[in-house]
This record gives sequence, C-alpha cells and structure tokens, in this order.
Amino acid sequence: MKFQSNIRLRLFALALLTTAAPFAARAETVEAMGMASPNDWPQYHRSGAAWRYSPLDQVNRDNVKTLKVQWIHQPGDITHGLQATPIEIDGVLYYIGAYNHVYALDGATGKMLWQYKPKLASVSNDVFYVAASRGVTVGRGKVFLGTLDGRFIALDQKTGKEVWSRQLTDQKKQYGALFSSPPQLAGDVLFGGTTGGDQPQRGKIYAVNADTGEPAWTFDTIKDDPKSWAGDSGNVGGGGAWLPGTYDETSDTIYIGTSNAAPDFFGADREGDNKYTATLLALDPKTGQLKWHRQEVPHDVWDYDAAYEALLLPKTGENKSGEKSLVHLNKNGFVFVMNKDNGDLKNVWKLAENVNSVATIDPKTGELVGRNEPKPNERVLLCPWLLGARSWNHGAYSPKTGLWYTNTMEACNEVVSRRDDPNALKTVNALSLGVAELKTVAPPSGKALGRLVARDPVTGAAKWSVDYDIPALSSVLATAGGLVFNGDVEGNIYAYDAESGKKLWQFFAGSGLRGGPISYSIKGKQYIAVPTGLGSHAVGFMASAFPKVKELPAGAALVVFAVN
Repeated sequence: MKFQSNIRLRLFALALLTTAAPFAARAETVEAMGMASPNDWPQYHRSGAAWRYSPLDQVNRDNVKTLKVQWIHQPGDITHGLQATPIEIDGVLYYIGAYNHVYALDGATGKMLWQYKPKLASVSNDVFYVAASRGVTVGRGKVFLGTLDGRFIALDQKTGKEVWSRQLTDQKKQYGALFSSPPQLAGDVLFGGTTGGDQPQRGKIYAVNADTGEPAWTFDTIKDDPKSWAGDSGNVGGGGAWLPGTYDETSDTIYIGTSNAAPDFFGADREGDNKYTATLLALDPKTGQLKWHRQEVPHDVWDYDAAYEALLLPKTGENKSGEKSLVHLNKNGFVFVMNKDNGDLKNVWKLAENVNSVATIDPKTGELVGRNEPKPNERVLLCPWLLGARSWNHGAYSPKTGLWYTNTMEACNEVVSRRDDPNALKTVNALSLGVAELKTVAPPSGKALGRLVARDPVTGAAKWSVDYDIPALSSVLATAGGLVFNGDVEGNIYAYDAESGKKLWQFFAGSGLRGGPISYSIKGKQYIAVPTGLGSHAVGFMASAFPKVKELPAGAALVVFAVN
C-alpha cells in the first residue's frame, strides 16, 4: 500500500532526526518503537514492543518539579473509574470511559472534537457488564473498540461516526464473553480476546478485517485434546485472553496471553494440563495459526493468568549479539524470559517475595517444582493472592537505563476449595471459582503492601524499589527525560528518578489511578496525560487485606500536565 509506505518513511525520518541518542542506539529504538513519531502515543503500549516508554525529554529530572495542570476532561460517568490508556496521534487524543463512551479531544486544550456512545445490549445482573474498557485502538483512518456486549466497532477517526459494527459473541449463551480491552491491529487484521477466566465458557480470540469488519479467523484457547481436558470440561474451561495482545512487525507475529482455567481453585474435574490456559501464544496474524506457545502454569488451580504484556527487548548490552528476548510476567510472581521467535526459555526469575504455590520454577525447562495445590474442603494459604504479584496494570521499560519498572503486590489468599454447584453454573451470571471460602490476608513475612520496583528484565537484578501501604494499580510510564511516572490508589501521581527511584514530583488528583499515563508533544510542547479515577473489580478484592480501600473515593478525570 503506497499510502502506508509513505507514512512509514516519513515517521522513520522523524524518529531518526528527533532522537538525541547515538545513531546505533537510535536505529535500535526506532525498530523497537515500530517507527512511530516520537511526538505521538499511537498504540496501547506505544509500540508493539510494549515498552510504555516515551522518547521525549523536554520534561526531565531538572524541571519536572514545575509540572502543572494544563487541562482536565471529565467523562461524566465514574462507574469503575478510568481504566483506559489514551491514544494520541497528530495532536488528537482519544480515550474511552464507562459503558464504551469514546472521546476525541484536542491534545493541547482538551476541547472535545467528537464523542460516541454506543447502544449496548443489556445483560441483567451481570457483574462484569459494568466494567469500563481499557482503551481504543487508532489506525487505518478509524478508531476501534471492543464492547461490553461482545462487538468490535470501527468509528471514523475524524468524525466519530460508526463505520461498521460486528457482533462476535452471544452473551446469553457465553456468559462474560465481552471485550474489556481494545482489539489491536496487525496490518489489516483487528484481533482481540474476550474476558472469561472465571466464567464457565470456552475462551476465544477473534479476528476481523479492520476495514470491513468481516470475520477473518477465531482461535479457541481451549485445546481440543482429551489428554489436556478430561471429558467435556473444556466447554466450561475459561481461558479468556482479556488483555490487549501485541503485534511484532519484525516477525509478523501476534503475542497474546490467556487467563486461568475454570474453576479457578478446583481442578479435579478437569484433569490434564488444560492447554491453552495460563499460556503465552504466538499467532500468525493472517490465519490465526499457532506459531508457538509457552504454558506457564499447566493445570492452574491458583488463578494465575498469563494475560499480561509481552515485553520485547532490543539487542543491547549482554543481549547485543544474541536473539531478541521476550519478557513475560505471570500472576504467580515469576517472570519468564524467552526467545521471542520460538518461545525457548532463557531464564525464569522471581518477582514477588511471598510465593508458596510452588517451591520454584526450573529456569531451563519451566517446570513447576513442588506444587502446593488446594485440597478440597481444607483451608490453605496461597501466595500470591488471586490478583497476582501484580494486577493487569502494565510495567514500563527504558532503553536508556535498561530497567523494567513495574508495580508489585505482597498479599495472599486463604482458600477452601470445593466443586461448584453444576446448576449454578447454568445461570447467565455464573462465576466458576471452585471455592467455599476465599479471603485475602497478609503474607507470612508480615505486612501486606505494594511496591514500585526497578529490575533488570533479563536477570531480575534489583536496582531500587518504593513501598506503598496499599498496592498501586496504575500502569507505569518511563520517559527519555530520566523519569518514571506512577500513581497510587489514594490519588497521588508521582514522578521518580529513573536511575535512583528518588521522588521528584507529586500531585494529588483526588481519586486513585487505574489506567495508563502517556506522554506526547504538540507544537514543541511535551504533555503528560494521566487517567485518574479509582475503579475495577480489583478494588473490591483488596478490601479485606487493605481496609482503607473501602473509604477511598471513586472518580473519573483525565488530567494533563506540562512544564511552564
């Protein structure tokens, strides 16, 4: 396509001209960024490499203390807060609020250019239906969203008018089969997975033609194999791919992770390894065929999803002469380092301090050593808790420091597992947890808490950390200005020194953070945009271990900063 090729060449030239690093480093950065203009935030993670890193440095260690509010946009509905990562392209910022309400704003002033509110089909008593979306995708002249009633929708990028709508799931038959995350682009293919790790259904990943909405392929995350799923247990096996996947242009590969098997904590009725739950998948974007996979938690009975971002590292430092690495966090508290082209394991390191679901994981084979599984009708302490060593909020990688910055949690569950009532699973709002009791408690090491940590993503070596009394639920942003931005559940936004972890700036937004901060530049001025407003189901789960959460105010506001 001549039009796309011209844009790529223009953006490639812009990136080379505006990045201040030496040429070799610039070329590597451009490759990892997918040739995006440094002034924009064009994708969910900014690039297919999932760095969440901005190459802008106008806001830096020296002047971040002068960061001031430039404008605020309020969507008006605070249901489940703001969980989105905004997208910014050519001076226009796009984001989504509660009930899939989409906004296009002037990125410099916050003036609304257009808005779109879909007519959503109602599903009564569906506790997951009210969940806010995590964002939109912009490309090919369109704004794409996945809806709470099981559709992909394309809007005209300039006007917000609906171009096409494609119903992909039937929620009357597939409970929880909705799209809580934005579908992603892989060329002319738009792909995304449904929720459904905790619901009695078969998880699926759907792909359509991005220009027409016509179905392209469907990948069933429940492998059709009696050795993997006993009897017909796969039909209610869960395994939804509920977070955004990523697309690597260099290898023409989709990376997307799947959630836990259902029932969460009772595995006796689903004997086998339960592929492809708790698995990182590498798919061909044109056909949906499986290139390779790594199941991180075979026969998961702890609710340890593998749905998180696939971080692709450049060939720098000790990895300079070798293949590129893929770094992937599992909820179980371990980080898997793989060859991005075939999934071969290079290392496994432990992120969480409190882990007792296994004794260890073999860093060469990935084998779970010393499994500590729940026993029916017996109380057992399991660490980490069901929200994992980190919730879905994403980490950030800086090529300047070579460090990965991510929030972590130290908390555990007390679980009494049992077989679910089969009649209850037939209702439209069924959850398939396999528990009689589930309580969040402090870890054996002492106080339950959260941390922002800076780690070497390949070895796990620690550089610095910052403790929070309550785990932070914000995604992290790293910038070329030597800064790391993060937010806590009480409403504080922080900027830290990327090298030392020293706090350099703080702003109180009034309600906690759950979405993804971004940075962009318009007419030579760098902005930091931060979605604020505490929400999501995680907050309810946290209350027993962190009682103060129940007192924290809800909200929804996009707050945008710049230096004066």
